[in-house]
Amino acid sequence: MASYLETAIDIAREAGALLSQHFNRGIAYDLKGEYDLVTEADRASEKLVVERLKNHFPTHSVLGEEGGLRESSSEYIWYVDPLDGTTNFAHSYPAFNVTLGLERAGELIAGVIFDPVRQEMFAAELGGGAFLNGRRIHASKAATLDVSLLATGFPSRKRHQSVNVHFFHQASMVTHGMRRSGSAAIDLAYVACGRLEGFWEFGLNPWDIAAGLLLVREAGGRTTDMHGGPAELHGPHIAVSNSLIHDELLALFSDVFAGRYRYPMPPVTG
Repeated sequence: MASYLETAIDIAREAGALLSQHFNRGIAYDLKGEYDLVTEADRASEKLVVERLKNHFPTHSVLGEEGGLRESSSEYIWYVDPLDGTTNFAHSYPAFNVTLGLERAGELIAGVIFDPVRQEMFAAELGGGAFLNGRRIHASKAATLDVSLLATGFPSRKRHQSVNVHFFHQASMVTHGMRRSGSAAIDLAYVACGRLEGFWEFGLNPWDIAAGLLLVREAGGRTTDMHGGPAELHGPHIAVSNSLIHDELLALFSDVFAGRYRYPMPPVTG
């Protein structure tokens, strides 16, 4: 019998192929509320993923972005984002993925993130390490922020002013640079494989981060909230890193939370 991780890999690959078909033939989308996009591909991918999970693990619960919790009494919960990076996808921007994370009795035990554009399968199992296309991966060895590349994200709900601009500016002044992919799962995977040294974001959902948090931990990285407390699936924010820069990153965040800006926002000039 295939393991949870092996099954998740197979399902993610199948869903990724489906997303690629939709992406290559043109994209139709609707609005969920005022700003959130949902595409035909979101719905088709979630239907496929949920059906496959329920066929393999009929007693497990499934929580997905496009649907509520199913079979909520189980100690096993799958957190599913059938299309992470929907806004990218809807604009034909090739940066999106399928992500599945499995929690048992409150502990993350398996996770996969599949990027169908680059054909990259990130996978991790509790105590078993983190892998990219079957090869072991590790977080980077950069020891300080000034030689680090970081990433973050911003909400699509433009009606809410994002405080993250303050953190973004301060981080941009003390690092090699900042990136914004539009996919929290990919950013987490890139920390795990050493392409990024760190990532933080406010207001993420459990399905955005479940697989990625496990990947980072199994790759030797560190995961907390932005104050240094535990990284919670339902928490207000997360901060992850290669572990070596983590204390320095948290110190930067502490200053911003306290209003101690190391670098003032530059004035706008013509």
